[in-house]
Amino acid sequence: MAQAAAVAKPPAPPRRRRASATPRRLPYLLIAPAALLMLGFIAYPVISVFYYSLQNYNPTKPWRNGYAGFDNFVHAFTEDPVFWDTLTFSAKWVFVEVGLQLMFGLALALIVNQTFVGRSLGRALVFSPWAVSGVLTSAIWVLLYNSQTGITRYLADVGIGSYGTSWLSDTSTVFPAAIVADLWRGVPFFAILILADLQSVSKDLYEAAEVDGASRLKQFWHITLPHLKDAIVLSTLLRAVWEFNNVDLLYTLTGGGPAGETTTLPLYIADTSVDAHNFGYASALTTVAFVILLFCSMVYLRLSKFGREAK
Repeated sequence: MAQAAAVAKPPAPPRRRRASATPRRLPYLLIAPAALLMLGFIAYPVISVFYYSLQNYNPTKPWRNGYAGFDNFVHAFTEDPVFWDTLTFSAKWVFVEVGLQLMFGLALALIVNQTFVGRSLGRALVFSPWAVSGVLTSAIWVLLYNSQTGITRYLADVGIGSYGTSWLSDTSTVFPAAIVADLWRGVPFFAILILADLQSVSKDLYEAAEVDGASRLKQFWHITLPHLKDAIVLSTLLRAVWEFNNVDLLYTLTGGGPAGETTTLPLYIADTSVDAHNFGYASALTTVAFVILLFCSMVYLRLSKFGREAK
């Protein structure tokens, strides 16, 4: 008995403390303020637009306010020719702008991806217009297109055109003039994204293609373009949405004129809400634009097989 009592008992295993729930919840608590702010500044306005699209809401005519159902949408599709004109111009603007920006952006990315003296300076010059805001870009091009001090005066000095000509007030020249102004700022966006993807292409692929006797054109078609597919799809989709919603540049350059020649759907929505105070109808037009962009984006991603390797 004495010997048994003398044997020391093994120490009891330490109790496992119950894991505190606070450390696991801490990340969510930290991001909660930002999430609530985003919910307030993004979700609430979106829901409000959907709500007011079903209302007749004009602060200057409160006696007409009230539930409208789908009357605003019916009016847009059946009774408002300006809606169709602005939607058609928006599609034309997006198609031309995105196509040209992609073409010139791809060309610039291929150029600045090469090794040459002053490449860093060249890249900085290519990318610098993207750092300029839309309103400032518009102000620069308004000065360049000024009939008294801009490009047209110097062209008239050498016998091209006539003095006092304003490209922004002529219906035959306002569209290409606006296109050039937006190209100056939009091309660097494609050049930046495409150059970043170009630098990840393995040089071994090009060396193997040269050994097999592939020309530069075949290397571009079978190596470069397939590698850039996802970058091109993503950049064109993002830029198409931004160009569709382009307001600052066109509003500052032309104000939608002359004679409504450069009025996009977002510009028409801004005029309907801010100038005419018809917020119910403007909300309906915004909802239509949202559905159009969502549908076109889904179809584009589906047809382009974004994120999937080509077989």
